[in-house]
Order: sequence, then structure tokens, then C-alpha cells
Amino acid sequence: MDSKYIVVSLSIIFATFITSSNSRSIIKRLPGFDGELPFTLETGYIGVGKDEAVQIFYYFVESDRNPSEDPLLLYLTGGPGTSVLYSMMYQIGPLNFNLETSTEDNITLKLNPYPWSKVANMLYIDAPAGAGFAYATTYEATICSDTLLASYAYDFLRKWFTEHPRFLSNPFYVAGISYMGIIVPQVALHVYNGNERGNQPQLNIKGVISVSPLTDKFGDFNSRFEFAHRLSLISDDIYQSTKQSCNGNYVNNDIANVLCSNNLQWVTECTSRINLENILDPLCDTTYTDPTCREARYFLIGVWANNKDVQKALHVREGTIENWEIKNESIHYDLGKQDTTCYKYDVFSTIPIHKQLLEKKCQYLIMCGDHDMTFPHVGTEWWIRSLKLPVEKKWEPWFVHDQVAGYQMTYTRSEYTLKYVTIKGAGHGVALYKPEEALTMVNGWLASQTYLSDS
Repeated sequence: MDSKYIVVSLSIIFATFITSSNSRSIIKRLPGFDGELPFTLETGYIGVGKDEAVQIFYYFVESDRNPSEDPLLLYLTGGPGTSVLYSMMYQIGPLNFNLETSTEDNITLKLNPYPWSKVANMLYIDAPAGAGFAYATTYEATICSDTLLASYAYDFLRKWFTEHPRFLSNPFYVAGISYMGIIVPQVALHVYNGNERGNQPQLNIKGVISVSPLTDKFGDFNSRFEFAHRLSLISDDIYQSTKQSCNGNYVNNDIANVLCSNNLQWVTECTSRINLENILDPLCDTTYTDPTCREARYFLIGVWANNKDVQKALHVREGTIENWEIKNESIHYDLGKQDTTCYKYDVFSTIPIHKQLLEKKCQYLIMCGDHDMTFPHVGTEWWIRSLKLPVEKKWEPWFVHDQVAGYQMTYTRSEYTLKYVTIKGAGHGVALYKPEEALTMVNGWLASQTYLSDS
């Protein structure tokens, strides 16, 4: 029997002896940070699914400004199977690793000057079981899918708000990044439909924030070819020849089409040594040993999160996690990856979900880094156009400190509004590259939605 399977099975067996009832704790101190935390952090578990066998771990950070009135965002990290702690510690959470003073033996933390909790209450979750500190108490509960994950997230929300009724009146948004572009629209639709059915509690949903989203598993991956040409990674000759021979399909090529295959090989030779996360960054060694690489910093989170003192401080249930991983490869999706024993990639495109959301009173913000080749902005623009929405505000620049921070465009139909934004110079994890710009856009957009909802 596979040793990894044995470890997982033993973890499940052991976990059955640990209470699966919902629990929460206020965290005052964390290893690596000097003094008490200057913000309110709550962690806890909420059980979902049959017999609550899926135990979702969450981090809740109250807004620095006005927790009783500021918006509340549920935030999901991509993958699937990536721990939300990655987004918290490297992108939009209140703490960062201090890269100047941290060593493997002494990791120190510092305050992030641009956390989204400056303007909103932030609810981060590890889901499904096997992501971060989320775990399962039965083998059946380790098995998940795109549709089931969205359902779990909705069940989680209903239970969390039941336990935190003081936030029920706050404007609520579903948010996420990367692969969560497959999950987030589903969660939002669950909430809207649940409210219409009279499900309790009624969530005060206002809309969605989606960052660098995967939306259509053909269109988004296929758009890498167009993006590569726009960014001068392939020449006009390569572009024209490939476009003519492949008939617009650069992902699922017919092997009998030799000319297309040869052209795609040509494209691959030009782009295989490009960092898809941000084409301006160097391509990193997979061991993350190169200090010139941004990814070299990621080893810190693995050391920190696996520290028993850290887990104790976060009130992680002892014995539920054998080894914390930033990304669970048995769940994580790659281009063309088939279903695994524990995860089914059963949603190919959420464009049909988006079309259903058009009928809701939904405010949608989409942010893309214009140097992201993972899910390029050109693919996002393609599927937005497929919605055939009237343009309310044409393509125009937006600014931070009187400098162009990116470009934006707004669409509207009835009570539905979609704002599409690019962030200049940013890669896939937008706030990792341009934290101030990302926060500025989110803050301004949330403020405008609050104003509209009160008018």
C-alpha cells in the first residue's frame, strides 16, 4: 500500500477521536511577532458535509476601521488545495514574514502596510479537507470536487454567520483568487439562491471580488498564446503561422495536424523558460534555493506553519495534520490533469454560472495583473465579452499617486454591474507584486458599492 495513503488513513482514524464540534479562539500572540497582535484575529473550525466530517479551518481578521459596519469578505485561495495562509502571509493579510531578519531557525513577522483588513473584515478559509489545516474525520470526507467545494463553502458561511450574528447586516462579498474563479461564482450563486429560497440566516450579499480568475479551462489556457504574442515572447511570424495552422486551438491540438504541432513546439521553445506567474520575474528552481527568485521566500511559511508552537498558538487541533503543506498536489489542478482519487475537477467553465448571476443584484469586481501568464488578462477579457453586457464606462486608466496603476472598464445590465481592472506590472498574485495598488482599488470599489447600496 502507498505510504502516503497509509499516513492519510492514520490521520483520519486519529481525527475521529478528536471533537468535531465547531470551535473558535481569539489569538493574542503568534510566534515570530513581538508583542500582542494589534488586530483582532480569530481562528476556528466549522464542520460541514455528512456528520460534519469535513472540518474547515478559518482565520477571521476584523477590520481596522469599523468592524460593525465595514464589508465582510470571504476569501478563498486557488489551487484547489492551496492553504489560505499563503494569501494571508504573502499577499493581503495583516502579517508578512520579515525577509530581512528571518532565518530558518528564527522566523520573524512584521505588519503588512497594505492588508485588506484596513477596509474590510476578512474571513479566510482552508478548504477542502487536505488544504492547509482543514481535515476529514472519515475517508469519504477526503473526497471532494469543484461543485462539492462550493456547496461546502456555502454551508460553512451559514454556520459561521449563525455563530457570528453581529455581522449579518454587514455588506458581504465572496472573494478569491486563481482556480477559485471556478468556485467563487458558484458560492455566490448558492448564497443568492439560498436567500431567495428563504434559507436562514439571510446573508447580506452584495457581490464578488475575483482576482486573476480561472473561468473557462479552455479559453483561459488557450489565451496564453495570444498573450505571448502581445508581450513579444513570440514573433509575428510564429504568431501568424500558428494561428493559421491551429485554427484557434492551442491547447487540444489534433496530432494529425503536423504543421500546428510543429508551430506549437516553436511556441513552447520560446516560452518554456518564462515564469508564468509574472513574465518579468526569473524562472525559479523548483527547490526554491535561488535567492534572486521571489519563490525562494516561500520556504519560510512551511517552516513556520509546521512549528508546533505556531500550531498551538493558532489553536490547530493536535494530531489532525501530519505535515502542513502550502499546496496539496493530490488536489491541485494543472492543465489537462485528470480527476484524482480525492478530487474531481467537474466544472469546466463557470461562464454559465456568470450568466445566471446577471439576473441577480450583483456587483462584480475582477482584477488581473497585466504580466500574468498563468491565466492571462486577454482570456478574462474574452469571456467577459461573451456575456454581451452593455458598456457603462469605456476603457480608461486609473491612478495611484497620480501615476497610471492600470486600466479599467465597467459593464452594467439592470441591477448587475461588472468592473474589470488591470494592474500594471502585476503578476498572478496581484497583491504580491502591487500591494498598494490592489488595496487602493478594492477600497475604492467597496466604498462606491456601499454608497450605491445606501442611495
